[in-house]
Amino acid sequence: METFIQHARGLMARIAEGRDEQETYGRLAAGQSPLALFITCSDSRVVPSLITGAQPGELFELRTAGNAVPVYQDGMAACAEAATIEYAMRVLRVADIVVCGHSHCGAVGAKARGEDLTGAPAVRDWLAQALSDELPSDEEPTVAAAVQQHVRQQVNRLRDYPCVQERLAAGEVNLHGWFYEVHTGMVAAHHPASDLFLPL
Repeated sequence: METFIQHARGLMARIAEGRDEQETYGRLAAGQSPLALFITCSDSRVVPSLITGAQPGELFELRTAGNAVPVYQDGMAACAEAATIEYAMRVLRVADIVVCGHSHCGAVGAKARGEDLTGAPAVRDWLAQALSDELPSDEEPTVAAAVQQHVRQQVNRLRDYPCVQERLAAGEVNLHGWFYEVHTGMVAAHHPASDLFLPL
């Protein structure tokens, strides 16, 4: 924690001393207008601002185990994921949604390999609820094939949300599926026409 504390203190000092920093953070205090909703995994190796180069205020982030988007159902119980998606669509009106899966994903890997998670019942139940049973079996350490299939499924799930449907019909939002390799830094994007993930 000491590293984090020292960084926070240094940030405060830089803001106090610099006019440019004060203006930047002053604008953030006035409100947010992010460019995109970035849906990705809770994994600590996945850092959206590092991947995209986004500055504070440019990404509205939704992070879940396995970058999972809950299946939309009429009358579904309130959940943080659905609320975040709706807020991004109807209040912030972001122009893009990115679903970014990653290599070596523990959540997708556990599901694809059928791992026994009885010792972690909350994780087991979340994966059973949030991740499809249709993931391909994938014994590779990177679980690339399973993760890429999972990203396709999450993008398709987004299309079932009324708030996303409205914006898609109006031509006001674009959906993107990305795959991030944690061991190389490579990012590949899903191309629907070919159904392939190709490097950006």
